[in-house]
Amino acid sequence: MTDTVYQVSHLTLVPRRHYGRMVSAALVILVLALIARAFAVGQIEWSYVGEFLTVPVIMSGLVNTIVMAILAMVVGIMFGVVFAIMRLSENPVLSITALGYVWFFRAIPALLQLLLWFNLALVFPTIGIPGLFSVNTVDVMTPFVAALLGLGIQQGAFTAEVVRAGLLSVDRGQYEAAQTIGMTRLQMLRRIVMPQAMRVIVPPVGNEFIGMVKLTSLASVIQYAEILHSAQNIYYANSRVIELLIVAAIWYLVVVTILSLIQGRIEKYFSRGVASSGNAK
Repeated sequence: MTDTVYQVSHLTLVPRRHYGRMVSAALVILVLALIARAFAVGQIEWSYVGEFLTVPVIMSGLVNTIVMAILAMVVGIMFGVVFAIMRLSENPVLSITALGYVWFFRAIPALLQLLLWFNLALVFPTIGIPGLFSVNTVDVMTPFVAALLGLGIQQGAFTAEVVRAGLLSVDRGQYEAAQTIGMTRLQMLRRIVMPQAMRVIVPPVGNEFIGMVKLTSLASVIQYAEILHSAQNIYYANSRVIELLIVAAIWYLVVVTILSLIQGRIEKYFSRGVASSGNAK
């Protein structure tokens, strides 16, 4: 038999044209251009944006936003760790209590929780220990305290599930090995389980912290002087609504960008062992 040889050297290779990609890219560029044009030619006085970007009231609101986000997240992590451990406890009372906490505070919207805490005096006019001391709830439940409790306790319900997932991700053999060498439950969690669970816990908790920065804007409803509330106070006086909202948006973008970079470094730190073992394979 004679082998047939096909000569293809004279053929010209024509790359495949992805018309769908080209059309979708053109539409995206068109939409972005229209949005940019709207902001450029719209009735926005950009000079006011630059003027109010660093005024003391806005900077004070920015500091309050960051402080509230950090403190609320600390409260949330504390509650989350405690209730995650309770949820995994063999004691049914502790487990059911933790389940009820997560169910209740995840079900109620954050804004509603803030309003409930801020108006707690309508239910409990005074708080304290009978016979020892009591204070008026309205004096204690300031906008700062109400925002901290509302955001922090709600965050604890979400963080509890994240921590629980991290603890469950650790191989059961690690628990058994710790028990065989006589470690207490607290020692086992602190020295063996938590360091391994952190690579699962850190990414979602980092995302929740970034979300908390934005969630603090809800506290403006109860008059907490965070950045959105500060911007609102200014535009109530000068009627430059969109300009002051852009100022607040710029600072949120700056803070979230910085936190995202920090989160990336932290995730890289806790995943270094996994990356090393993967390279070794």
